[in-house]
Amino acid sequence: MTWQPELDELRRREALAEQLGGADKVERQHHFGKQTVRERVAEIADDGSFWELGKTAGVARYDDSGELIEFTPSNFVFGIAELDGRPVVLSGDDFTVRGGSNDASISAKREASESIAAEMRLPHVRLLDGMSGGGFVKTIEQAGRTYIPVLPGWHVVVDHLNIAPSVSLVLGSVAGFGAARAVASHYSVMVRDTSQMMIAGPALVEQAGLGSVSKEELGHADVHTSNGAIDDAVDSEAEAFERAAHFLSYLPTSVDELPPIEDWGDDPGRRDPRLSELVPRNPRQSYDMRLLMTLVVDDGSFFEIGRNWGTSVIGGLARLDGIPVAVFGENPMMYGGGWTADSCRKLTRLIDLASMFKLPMIHFEDCPGFLIGKQSEEDATVRYGTEVLVALREAQMPYCTVVVRKAFGIAGAANRKPGSESMRMAWPSGDWGSLPLEGGLEVAYKAELAASDAPDDLKEQITERLNRLRSPHRSAEFYEIEQIIDPVDTRPVLCDWVRLARRTLKPSAPSWGYRP
Repeated sequence: MTWQPELDELRRREALAEQLGGADKVERQHHFGKQTVRERVAEIADDGSFWELGKTAGVARYDDSGELIEFTPSNFVFGIAELDGRPVVLSGDDFTVRGGSNDASISAKREASESIAAEMRLPHVRLLDGMSGGGFVKTIEQAGRTYIPVLPGWHVVVDHLNIAPSVSLVLGSVAGFGAARAVASHYSVMVRDTSQMMIAGPALVEQAGLGSVSKEELGHADVHTSNGAIDDAVDSEAEAFERAAHFLSYLPTSVDELPPIEDWGDDPGRRDPRLSELVPRNPRQSYDMRLLMTLVVDDGSFFEIGRNWGTSVIGGLARLDGIPVAVFGENPMMYGGGWTADSCRKLTRLIDLASMFKLPMIHFEDCPGFLIGKQSEEDATVRYGTEVLVALREAQMPYCTVVVRKAFGIAGAANRKPGSESMRMAWPSGDWGSLPLEGGLEVAYKAELAASDAPDDLKEQITERLNRLRSPHRSAEFYEIEQIIDPVDTRPVLCDWVRLARRTLKPSAPSWGYRP
């Protein structure tokens, strides 16, 4: 006697599971330029590393003798895999079975994927395509009742944000609960032209009397990467998988570890002469902050996050002498680098990410202050800017600022982590104060200018007089800036700092809850 009949039945059920929603549904998935969930898993995971759980879960139908005659697999696939040799929980919706809705036995597996990621303290990569277990009107008839909305397992999704990295890849049409799961992550990506994300689809929008709109108008990647709901957009699923792996490479497996150091092969003592010529003497002229960052960090290591929203601030992850860091700088090509409501929201997220996973943070500052004007007031810019300063105060990572040029007003005070002797240095181009001279002079000397017979000449005289006092060397005399450095020395100095900063870091659970 052997257990071969049972093993044969297992193989049969596994084979049925691999058929997904059937050949016609698989073909339809391919027709719209999308891979199936199993093809996605095979591409993103290291070869042979995927350990699937619950493969034979689904909806079965039996004949009168108890023999299986029909089997529809659960429309959710998950398990433990390796990405670049590191363990992760990998889960994905199967759109070929009921569009990923809740009437296909998805809930238990989805909840299990979140719980295992939290309990095993592993990163979670979600491959989203459909409703991700959200409700479906037909379930009313099937269940014989309606139900009051609940979010089963949502507490685990939230708890995991404070334990290990989570990445959401939006690979198809995602609505409702699927959209919520997409944004409840540390990093999210959409695939242009084959994915959309919506609170509700076109039919519900039209039914609500809000007009006839397409899925693309509601939820194209351009919509959500410009409003900050999604971090980045790519052109293919393969590129989305690469972005996920690249993002995770800067982070630890969980908060129980420090971020991994890699030998990047870039000389920490490298000095690039282009840095000395990058900032123009005319304060009204802009320059390329992205170029500055890429010249300073390890070659090719800058991983920008959220390029298409909050564009007056540039931020992301990078390495210095192989050590992962978070970096940001004001973008003088957008609003002169002034902080907008969106750029403040973006910056708070980056600070929280760095604090959660113990990434030393570097600020390349050229900040003229908050963007001013009626729109800025309507956008509550001062509230979101204040949140940045609160996030800095609460941050649990070393912080260093290089004042490249401007540091003015409340926003300019982000040159230092409040309450900390965080490291600061300035280029000779550094220029700071409560208000920029160009705009504040006419306010400060309004009476004198009004009484003058030659206000333009007087304004020129005052400007010349003040300019003699605005040298960063004067501030250094009073220890209001710790050091002034040659721009070409920026990389060596920061590599020295980050090695010292790394020594102060210890893995620990956060003292606050991460909010995506």
